[in-house]
Amino acid sequence: MLDKLAGIAARYEELERLMADPAIAADYEKVAEYARERSNLQPIVEGYREYKSTLEQIEEVRALLDSEDPEMKELAQEELSTLETRREELEKQLRLMLLPRDPRDEKNVIMEIRAGTGGEEAALFAADLFRMYTRYAEKNGWQVEILSSHETGVGGFKEVIFEIKGRGAYSRLKYESGVHRVQRVPITESQGRIHTSTATVAVLAEVDDIEIDINEKDLEIDTFRSSGAGGQHVQKNETAIRITHKPTGIVVQCQDERSKTQNLLRAMSILRARLYDMEQRRVQEEQDAARRSMVGSGERAEKIRTYNYPQNRVTDHRINLSSYNLSAVMDGDLDMFIDELATRDQAERLQHAGV
Repeated sequence: MLDKLAGIAARYEELERLMADPAIAADYEKVAEYARERSNLQPIVEGYREYKSTLEQIEEVRALLDSEDPEMKELAQEELSTLETRREELEKQLRLMLLPRDPRDEKNVIMEIRAGTGGEEAALFAADLFRMYTRYAEKNGWQVEILSSHETGVGGFKEVIFEIKGRGAYSRLKYESGVHRVQRVPITESQGRIHTSTATVAVLAEVDDIEIDINEKDLEIDTFRSSGAGGQHVQKNETAIRITHKPTGIVVQCQDERSKTQNLLRAMSILRARLYDMEQRRVQEEQDAARRSMVGSGERAEKIRTYNYPQNRVTDHRINLSSYNLSAVMDGDLDMFIDELATRDQAERLQHAGV
């Protein structure tokens, strides 16, 4: 670990020298590139410098333990205990900083929620999940925009695709992919029986055009009239877009916008995110076919969480953690689960990274 940190510190100092070079200062693009790299390294270098300073202080204080003055020796022992604790904290922080960062963590998010088993009750649960994530986004100061939706007659969603815009959105929401299960008495149930329904959640990082190359010859683009209710544009104009990516069979359609161009742009955004997610999964499986992490694998078939209304309980099965304040969770209070999932994910990656 120390060798890695020393190398990072050397690169940081080199960047400072380069940015101060008059020959380079005139190249604004190069200076901006160096400044971004320096900014990314700065927290690690500052932590490393504090760590080295702490080690030096520990050595100085240990020398005082041989003092014949009992009071001085006692003070040195107390100071040593404080410094050792700080050293352990810094080591933990630095190990986490050295973990490879997911380049998608700072991205915006495209989320897809689909009703699973359970008919109309599943569609209502999908709407509840959409509201839950919307409230979580609001609490974090993020923006939510619906990209595509297929509503049912009683306020549910067969499918809703939406974008959450905000720095770090993917880093927090990436753990939400999977099957969510609800246990409650549906509003349509006359005999008060508890039903179990499901909805699937997919979390995709938004992808820039330059990150994934899509050959136009691989696309089949169809237009059709929007099926939703309301508005002359919906009824009379063929503004809805359906894109089929022939090599993979992925089909994306958007009809919520009033212009064909806007629907096409949104559909392409969703297609890029799905293709990128598919490629990331393929690479991850090839690199680590033997390892299946409990946290962060994002397998869509996994039952990750149960929302039990009669017991006022929400349980995340991946980490065996429960909250007995279901209403707060459904109102967007998800940090209890996400914090623990992130911690377990970091611990798992540390174990395999060898830093």
